[in-house]
Amino acid sequence: MHAQYVHDSSHTPAISAQRSLRHCLSSVAEMLYDHGYVLESVTLAQRGLAERELNALRTQAPGWAACQKTLEVSNAATFNAYGRFVLTAMGRELMFDMFGQGAADCA
Repeated sequence: MHAQYVHDSSHTPAISAQRSLRHCLSSVAEMLYDHGYVLESVTLAQRGLAERELNALRTQAPGWAACQKTLEVSNAATFNAYGRFVLTAMGRELMFDMFGQGAADCA
């Protein structure tokens, strides 16, 4: 008798989405650093990136626009009350999980 293995694909989209989200967060951290920003630029809810900073990143870092869209669609990022791009609580949690609280301290 041969054992049958059933692939449960019900979790595959969620895992794939989280992997994509983590990839974008990693890329965002790298692009911020490469262009003179720090992680706190997006991890502090009262800080964020202004529209002119976002435009500069879109121009200078080809992957920024796609990552920004992914973060927004997944609710990992949003615009704060000042109209600045910031990570949501979920986005910050994933960022801190990946890089450690000390790397992007939100104190």
